[in-house]
Amino acid sequence: MRDTRRAVIILEDGTQYEGKSFGYEASTSGEVVFNTAMTGYPESLTDPSYEGQILVTTFPLLGNYGVPPTGGTAALSDHYESTHIHCKAIVAQDYAWEHSHWLADRNLADWLKEEHITGIYGIDTRALTKHLREKGSMLGKIVVEGCDDVDFYDPNRENLIAKTSCTEVLTYGTDTDDSGRQRKTVVLVDCGIKHNIIRCLMRRGVKVVRVPWDYDFSGIAYDGLFISNGPGNPDFADITVSHIRAAMATGRPICGICMGNQLLAKAAGASTYKLKYGHRSHNQPVRRVGTNTCYITSQNHGYAVDADTLPAEWEPLFVNMNDGTNEGIRHRSRPWFSAQFHPEASSGPRDTEFFFDEFINML
Repeated sequence: MRDTRRAVIILEDGTQYEGKSFGYEASTSGEVVFNTAMTGYPESLTDPSYEGQILVTTFPLLGNYGVPPTGGTAALSDHYESTHIHCKAIVAQDYAWEHSHWLADRNLADWLKEEHITGIYGIDTRALTKHLREKGSMLGKIVVEGCDDVDFYDPNRENLIAKTSCTEVLTYGTDTDDSGRQRKTVVLVDCGIKHNIIRCLMRRGVKVVRVPWDYDFSGIAYDGLFISNGPGNPDFADITVSHIRAAMATGRPICGICMGNQLLAKAAGASTYKLKYGHRSHNQPVRRVGTNTCYITSQNHGYAVDADTLPAEWEPLFVNMNDGTNEGIRHRSRPWFSAQFHPEASSGPRDTEFFFDEFINML
């Protein structure tokens, strides 16, 4: 028998689920959300969009393939979506103490301990997820046996975009390619970016200038603007919205992903709202409006665009086939468009990576 401490997850409505600790042994709190993906916990844990959240994994087993090495640099990881874990904790039905994968260099429990992240298993995650689906995402805390209790914490009251964005301008790629031809330059507004967005852009031969969420990039010579994903409430990013509006005046191509979809919509004059329990999975079906083409997408967001508030010159680009919510917008005549889902995946289906090609072709 392994010597594990008891741990309990307590929701703000008083509901409790008892399990065992397998990560860093400390109590913690945050917004409790669930993800229905079957794989991809290293990518999910390092996704900045999970900042301040307690992640419940519905797939019954966690940790069986360990975790990969960091690789790359602090500015661009090889295998992760950022430089560190952003979840406050992770919750599983069962944990595999023995892992097996050709790329793994340690197990999940050791990684959680290194990063001071709480892990709890032995939870009936199906019952917990059904409760969250009925009641909606809610605040919660995990109290580990022998550790101090903690207060509930609401990350949505904090500017998580500022917390997860880079703090200085970073450049990826060179001005010219190997043949001496001038590369196109993309300004990438970092609202809490996943590193695979940068990888997808660089694979398409452009120079990427990554700027902080509140940076005035009007003085940079660029061919297109890209707005990244990010955590929390888009209402905290009014300064970013004003910069996007200024970029619209130039007529250059603009593209956004996830938070980028919401901020582009706000710049257009539309509004956003908080979903009951969000979309967090690898299996969200979306349809391209005006066609019968449907894609399976990777998603991670708690807010959505109210498509009914889009001005007349804008229209929905994608719609969610499960609940009818907006999954992207576009301008009717200008080269401005966005997606609420994650075309860069990582992890998740790669059905929609063509989204990057459509943007690059506009430059």
